[in-house]
Amino acid sequence: MSIRAVVWDIDDTLFDYTTADRVGMEQHLRAEGLLERYGTAEQALALWREVTDVQWERFAAGGLTFQGQRRERVRIFLDAPLDDDAADAWFHRYVAYYEDAWSLFPDVLPVLDALADSHRHAVLSNSSLHNQDRKLRALGVRDRFESVLCAADLGVAKPAAAAFHAACDALRLPVHEVAYVGDQPEIDAVGATAAGLFAVWLDRGVWTQEVPDGLCRISSLTELPPLLRGDTRFGAPSTFG
Repeated sequence: MSIRAVVWDIDDTLFDYTTADRVGMEQHLRAEGLLERYGTAEQALALWREVTDVQWERFAAGGLTFQGQRRERVRIFLDAPLDDDAADAWFHRYVAYYEDAWSLFPDVLPVLDALADSHRHAVLSNSSLHNQDRKLRALGVRDRFESVLCAADLGVAKPAAAAFHAACDALRLPVHEVAYVGDQPEIDAVGATAAGLFAVWLDRGVWTQEVPDGLCRISSLTELPPLLRGDTRFGAPSTFG
């Protein structure tokens, strides 16, 4: 049995979220006159990401709506009791700068081209369909994917097996014929493996936390086509480490 489809994460896998977030937040804080409040752009961004991670976990656990986690990020980051309209307005001003910095990683289009005839493609993201569908269209790759599934709309988020199974169901393929590619070791690779998919961790060199043993790891998407064609589960050389 071979891999017939690839399901992709978006942020920091296909789309350079980290760079866009850094550039967008720095420009936004400068425009708001807030950058000096946080010392440096790096310190401001570190706090923003820390707040984002905590509130995202609340959303993934069902404690907040997608819009709610955005509002809480703003309130905590600013340390201000903003009402919903004010929090939404602040976030939308940030988004304008963030979106100006959107870009794909340079290895994305060549690999999508290389796999276009041999594999089917879909997306599974821990975001909202409205947000990610628009992002893929703006980046010019929406038509590369048969389905785009997102946690906010599914009602379940990675690493839950149900999220990965929903992507396989959308493709009408059994889990063992589907690969999942993402940048998060636990959420993407461990979660997909537990759900029965062939999981590939894309390590773009920015991950600093401890990584579980035994993950199938690549450092560039250029390594993906030969890996899929060999499928390490059936005797081909592996990149496990």
